[in-house]
This record gives sequence, structure tokens and C-alpha cells, in this order.
Amino acid sequence: MYKTILINKNNKFKESYNKRLDLIEVKNYQDNNILIDKETYEHFKELRKELLNYNIKIAIDDSYRSIEHQLELKNKLLETYGEEYVNNFVAEPSYSEHHTGLAIDLELIDVEDDLKEETYKEVHKFLAKHGFILRYPKNKEDITRYAYEPWHIRYVGVVPATIISNNNLTLEEYLNDFSGVLYINKPIGVTSFDIVNEISKIFGIKKVGHTGTLDPIAEGVLIVCLGKATKIVELLTAKDKEYVAGVLLGIKTDTFDLDGKVIDNMPIPDKLPLEETIDSFKKTYLQQVPIYSAIKINGKKLYEYARNNIEVELPKKEVTIKEIELLSSEKTTFMFKTLVSKGTYIRSLINDICTSMNVFGTMSMLKRTKQGKVSIEDTNTIEDIKNNKYTLHSIEEVLDYQVIEIEEELLKKISNGVKIKNTFNIKDKVIFKYHHKILGIYEKDNDMLKVWKNFI
Repeated sequence: MYKTILINKNNKFKESYNKRLDLIEVKNYQDNNILIDKETYEHFKELRKELLNYNIKIAIDDSYRSIEHQLELKNKLLETYGEEYVNNFVAEPSYSEHHTGLAIDLELIDVEDDLKEETYKEVHKFLAKHGFILRYPKNKEDITRYAYEPWHIRYVGVVPATIISNNNLTLEEYLNDFSGVLYINKPIGVTSFDIVNEISKIFGIKKVGHTGTLDPIAEGVLIVCLGKATKIVELLTAKDKEYVAGVLLGIKTDTFDLDGKVIDNMPIPDKLPLEETIDSFKKTYLQQVPIYSAIKINGKKLYEYARNNIEVELPKKEVTIKEIELLSSEKTTFMFKTLVSKGTYIRSLINDICTSMNVFGTMSMLKRTKQGKVSIEDTNTIEDIKNNKYTLHSIEEVLDYQVIEIEEELLKKISNGVKIKNTFNIKDKVIFKYHHKILGIYEKDNDMLKVWKNFI
């Protein structure tokens, strides 16, 4: 997330960031040695090369500056241009983006002064493709608190740059107000938390959360919320989920899956009442939570008890198996497909099915094929996202709630989370927007509407 680090008049460059710097020495347009972030320079060279196809020549004027250099520059410009110019264009020492090595002041080569503005506009069209943004755009001075600087670009990475450019955002708006939902096809061998960390790095934002854990042995649909969309994680987690599961018969593991340690085994009977047993699990019942799970008892996660060989009474949760069908079976294995309610552990379901047939069995594979209305066909891989070929979904798109664009008279009340009369005849929840921006989600409370989540 270092590439999207926010340095502005309110956010100081911290000395601890220095250890993250990967600076290299290059020549600027005056043939002077300057320092710049290595990755930033590689992407700048790609930008420069593409612009040559349009007869636009660019070079670097300046990039990395030490705090001492920034102080010298400020004093020099203060003496030359005065206080107003410095306030609009020059950062205080320790508050400059140039301390990161990610910012570049561009120089146009062989361009007349009266053509520079139009030439810069042409350059700006290619920035996002190479991971750059125009850091101080026009008509955003109240947000950036700097005047328009067509020469000042900033490397943030291709994915963030594309979002910022397509939505006419500043870096401040992206980091503070951005929201989106990703449908990801999680691969086998990584945790859901690994996916969250990867998405956080790609998008350069800290607020990322997933809706429904998939263990390393499992693959398939994983819904990930970014930015302000993390406020709706619980709504998406509550959706029904569809799985295809595989079972290996004859062994029992401590985790109920093949990632665990084999703790017992037994011969497999010649005939098992497989189909009828599976059909009998289309029901609501109390399912025992597996010991290797993140459910907390007395403030400690169950898997922590297991790893420390501490006995604990396992809780039971009511779950509903809405649909279940046998897909295939062999002597030592079988596969089934099921649609289950929130909180159902497929590992435990398999253990319960096998226990009902007096045989050991453990989960050999698991694929989540659907969560709510999201099917695996709707998902993107991590590689898709890295290559900037993915679909980002809005909050209102993923929630089946009415969206109301309010009038100004309700703006203050809803922004402050004040209860309002249910004149909209809302039965459950409603999304309120103002000028296409989500203010909050309200829910029915008798004849009133009360705030469920505030997005301001």
C-alpha cells in the first residue's frame, strides 16, 4: 500500500517510511543526477515510450527530495515568487509527496509555451494506463489544497490509477470515500485472509474484508468488500451458499478434511445407504461446530484450544440444508452438491453424513459455486485483477434494496443518522443517496426509518 501513501498538508511523511524507499539515480532533463523510486521510473519509461508514438517528448524535472532539499526549495521560491505562490504550489518540508520518490514533475521537450497546456492534457490521457495520476487536478483545489499542476504526476499503480481516472477522483477521495465489491474465484492453497491481503496491496487501500471464510483446501466464490463497502460485509455473509464437495471414505482427521492429521481409520462397508442418507440431510438441525474453526469460546478461538490440546465443549448452531444431492460415488469416494444457510460447516456436514452410515469420512475437496446471487461464472481471478481486467460492483448492485435519491431537505437528517418517517413504504432496508453518493442505509423501525449504517 506504500504506492498510495497519502502525503498532503494534513498528512506528514514519517521517517519510518524511509526504509520502504527503493531509490535509484537517474538523469533529469538538464542532465543532473536525481533520485526516483525504482518502480515509478520503470513505469515512467513506458509512459515516455508510448507518448513518442504521438510525437510528445517528456522528461523528468524532479522527483525525490529530502526534507532538507524541500526546505531549501521553499525558501528559494518564497524569495522569488512570494508567500501566495508558495502556499498554492509548494509543500512544507515533511509534507511533500516528493519525499516518497513516487511523484514526478514533468518537463515537456520542444513544446512552445502557448501549446503546453494542450500538450499536458494529451499526456494526462495516458497516465492511468501506466499507473500514474494527475495529483493536483483542476476544480479539486478544495480537496487537495493545492492549485492545478499539470506537470505533477504521481505513481500509485495501474488498478488504483484507473479507478481514480475513470471516476474523476483525487487520491484523497479514493482513499477516504472509495467503495466496491469484488467477486473472486479463490484458488486452492491460500487462505481467505491471503486474498484480502493481496487485494489490499493491489488496490492500495487498508479497508478490505471478505464475506464467508474459505479454508486453504477450498476454492470458489469469495466476495470481497473494499473501502466503505466493508460496512455491508455482514449482509453478504448472511446469504445462502452453494457447494460441491468431495469425500474420502475410511479415514478420520482432526480437522474433518485432508489438511488435517489422520486420527483413525476403518474398513469401508461393501454397501452404504449413501443416496438415502444424503437425502435425509435436507433439513434444519443443530450442527456441532468443528474444533478447528474460528468460533470464539470465552474470548479464545476454538482452533487455539485444539492446538494447545485443551478440551472444550463444542457449541452447536442451527443450520439448514436447503438442497442436497449425490453427484457421483465410487468405492472409496463420493461427491455431492448442496445449498446451505449461513454458518453451515461442510466439513461437519460430511462428518455427520458419514457418522449416520457408521463409516469414517473426511472432506477431500470443496468448491463454493454460489453465494447469494453470485455464481462462480461471475467471478474474477487474482490474475485478472492484477491485469486490470475485472468487474468492480457497487454497493447498490450487490444489495437487493430500494435506492432512493433524496431531496436536499432530507440531506442533513440522513447525513446525521436522524430517524425519519417511513413515507417511502420501506419493508426492510433502503439505500439513501444524494447526488449519486451513498449517505447511508436505513431500516424499518415500526412506522419510522432508523439508520443501519452511515456512510458519511
